[in-house]
Amino acid sequence: MLTIRRGDERGRTLLDWLDSRHTFSFGEYSDPAHMGFRSLRVINEDRVGPGGGFPTHPHRDMEIVTYVLAGAVAHRDSLGHHVVTRAGEIQRMTAGTGVSHSEYNHSDEKPLHFLQIWIRPERKGIAPGYEQRALGRRKGFALVVSRDGREGSLKIHQDAELRVAELEPGEEAAYPLLPERHAWVQVARGEASVNGTDLVAGDGLAASGEERIAAKARSAATLLLFDLA
Repeated sequence: MLTIRRGDERGRTLLDWLDSRHTFSFGEYSDPAHMGFRSLRVINEDRVGPGGGFPTHPHRDMEIVTYVLAGAVAHRDSLGHHVVTRAGEIQRMTAGTGVSHSEYNHSDEKPLHFLQIWIRPERKGIAPGYEQRALGRRKGFALVVSRDGREGSLKIHQDAELRVAELEPGEEAAYPLLPERHAWVQVARGEASVNGTDLVAGDGLAASGEERIAAKARSAATLLLFDLA
């Protein structure tokens, strides 16, 4: 079964420095029909103006993944990390027992475009932690986040994986979905057909009871695939 979540139907937060689109309920955007999918709780597509950003704020008991599409985000947290994550890089912060952080556009001239993803952890009270990686380009749906950190992926505390496909026009990628697993596909850039459904940037697709996820790019496209219990 496939369920489509169109990008133009998402919630929105619009400030003088921020344009944020919410796939699932977040902040002042509340929609009982869209409270997440399996352990996937938040996908926010954030566009931050030059010099803008989120001041220090707390989190706990959440796995927070930041995937930068354009520009660079300056991250500072109460664990002592003060880092810059650039386009093509990904970071993971385990909030666990509690952590505070800030995220700002690293540039005073160029906009920042990134996805922030929240995944519920398998249990509460995990020790906080932070990781960051440059992704590079690999074929197919490349593993970037996993429970066991294999293949150089970032490690989260949940039975969930995040895979990313960077596709050229006409290029295809497929991923076998094991029985009893579920998938969410988010189009971050471009246009693609996924299991016969045409999607554009901002669109999402939930898949349950499917044997595989098959994607074909209709333009240069970036697709995120979440494999979820």
